Amino acid sequence: MTTLEPITPANASAFRTVRLQALQDSPGAFSSTYARESQLSDDEWDQRINNWNGESGIGYLAINHGIYCGIAGSILDAHDPATAQLISMWVAPGHRRSRVGEALVGAIFAWAKGRSARTLRLMVTSSNPTAIEFYTRLGFTMTGKTGPYPNDPAVFEYEMEKPIS
Repeated sequence: MTTLEPITPANASAFRTVRLQALQDSPGAFSSTYARESQLSDDEWDQRINNWNGESGIGYLAINHGIYCGIAGSILDAHDPATAQLISMWVAPGHRRSRVGEALVGAIFAWAKGRSARTLRLMVTSSNPTAIEFYTRLGFTMTGKTGPYPNDPAVFEYEMEKPIS
């Protein structure tokens, strides 16, 4: 059974570990890199936790049979608080296709709805068709907007969104 817990100072070590695992496992899925984030100070990790643990942001860790196996976060768009961004989504390889991702996105969706957001938006790399398929299955659609992927000029990012009713 998968459970979710909000990212807080109490599970800071697990958050750091899971985030770094995500960056190592799926380097082409994130705008940051393992090399960069593995050098962050404790104060920088604490600041990230504070950003993901308040009125305008949330982060969740997924736990399955006592093993941390996923992460997802959301922040309200500073320019449009009716839009929430799904960020840093990742599920460990051994837990994919076991509904962990659905649980994480569902929790983010519920959080965004509770903040009166009307749209949940995300960016996904063009080199990740499995993630695109996953988000499509959950009801996200392409907006038509794209952007450059900062870590590889041959890759770009698609914007996807889902209305919150």
